[in-house]
Amino acid sequence: MSTGVEVSDEVVTTFNKFKLLQAPYNLRYFIYKIQDKKTVVIEKQGEREKTFDDFVEELPENDCRYGLIDIEFETVDGRATSKIIFISWNPDTAPVRPKMLYSGSKEALKSSLVGVGIHINATDHSELDFEEAILPVLKKYT
Repeated sequence: MSTGVEVSDEVVTTFNKFKLLQAPYNLRYFIYKIQDKKTVVIEKQGEREKTFDDFVEELPENDCRYGLIDIEFETVDGRATSKIIFISWNPDTAPVRPKMLYSGSKEALKSSLVGVGIHINATDHSELDFEEAILPVLKKYT
């Protein structure tokens, strides 16, 4: 389903620098929102010192958002690594119209973020539990 929502050039430009850890975009995460029902824009960004929990706290309780986060973790065989993951935050408590807009516009953003192979859809905080939900998905890709 296409909603006509476009991704801003700034989102693409900053992502390309973010994935290469180029200053000033050597950050931990981005949170994106749909502005005026037309354009995906950067709403927030987290400094490199921030954590996954900080990222989750920045997501609104009753509204939808997209997120992109660079997570550092240890593989099953003990190697330190990191993965960039895309999270679609579409909480059950959000109004129906934003949920439909964000669900229908997700592919436009995902296709702009070339190189992100892990996509997670979350509708409540239990689906964002790092140890129980996120880490097992990450370890599948190492």
